[in-house]
Amino acid sequence: MSKQTVTKILATAFAGACCMCLTACQEQGPAEQAGERVDEAAESAGEAVEDAGEAIQEGTGGGY
Repeated sequence: MSKQTVTKILATAFAGACCMCLTACQEQGPAEQAGERVDEAAESAGEAVEDAGEAIQEGTGGGY
């Protein structure tokens, strides 16, 4: 498996786990809201890393 595929699988699994954790709570307190923002930031960072990897791969003209 390529690094890109593994990254996509991990990002999807992380997003799914975050969604399941967030739906388990009815009311969110300040800690839960902060945790949600941290999770969203981590997901965005993962997507940015994935996009950067794709750009580098396209720039070098090939795969692994």
